[in-house]
Amino acid sequence: MLKIFKSFGGYVETPKAAEGCWINVVQPTPEETDRLQTEFDVPADIIQDILDVDERPRYEVDDDWSLIILRIPVESPNNGVPYYTVPLGIFRVSNITITICSTINEVLPFEKPALFRGQNHLIHDELSFTIKLFLKSGSIYLSYLKQINQQTARIEEELEKSIRNKELNKLLKMEKCLVFFITSLKANEIVLAKIRNALKKTMTELNEDLLEDAIIENKQALEMSQIYSDIQSGMMDAFASVISNNLNVVMKQLASISIILMIPTLIASLYGMNVPNNLEDKSWAFFAIVVFSGLMSVTGIIIFRKKDLF
Repeated sequence: MLKIFKSFGGYVETPKAAEGCWINVVQPTPEETDRLQTEFDVPADIIQDILDVDERPRYEVDDDWSLIILRIPVESPNNGVPYYTVPLGIFRVSNITITICSTINEVLPFEKPALFRGQNHLIHDELSFTIKLFLKSGSIYLSYLKQINQQTARIEEELEKSIRNKELNKLLKMEKCLVFFITSLKANEIVLAKIRNALKKTMTELNEDLLEDAIIENKQALEMSQIYSDIQSGMMDAFASVISNNLNVVMKQLASISIILMIPTLIASLYGMNVPNNLEDKSWAFFAIVVFSGLMSVTGIIIFRKKDLF
């Protein structure tokens, strides 16, 4: 999917590229990939790197083009892990800005790309546009972190009563999300530092403020991810013990029930033996044995309850 806009933020779509335009590419087809190479002079290896889900963030500058790759969070409830990160490439060539991503995302939603509406006074050049993408990415990281925290709280409530590994596996997936976030945010932080060092002399005051906001937003998301990860790491061991303890309680209860059920079984077995017991001719014998067995079982239940075994 490829769309061309006259200005940053996606206000007016146009069929042909012109100087100062923005091209947003999401999940490119082979035809669109070829068009990027032939019409806009995007190197094939650059496109391949951006579409690689394991590509690391980086900042590169050449004579004719510049490239910034950051990792952005995406939601994927059907992927086993609810949240993970993918590369987003910002390629600048011949006064044209091209954004490329392999996945539909919230940083640059393809159907509603005008995410900066009402803030276009802050997007006066390609650098401010790039920094705004980092800002948007940081805010989405924070939003997903809050959702992860809420889901973790619900899983904790289920774990307190669980004796299975299902809830523990859910918690492991949340931990995996946090590892993805921490790794990506640390790499984004390095890219932001490189941008600040490389463009410090030519950067406007407004872009300096925006960049500082982006660095703070990224740092906040990183610290929250690390805090949540540390908490979950400690909780994993604790809840593993909780599950084991819950299982021990169930086994103890089952053992107590088995012992209680053995009492009437033992009594019935003794009086069911084919030997004289002086009760063969008594009409009340069966009723007496049943009552005696019941009394002994109740007595056993009372004793077990006092010892907190039942």
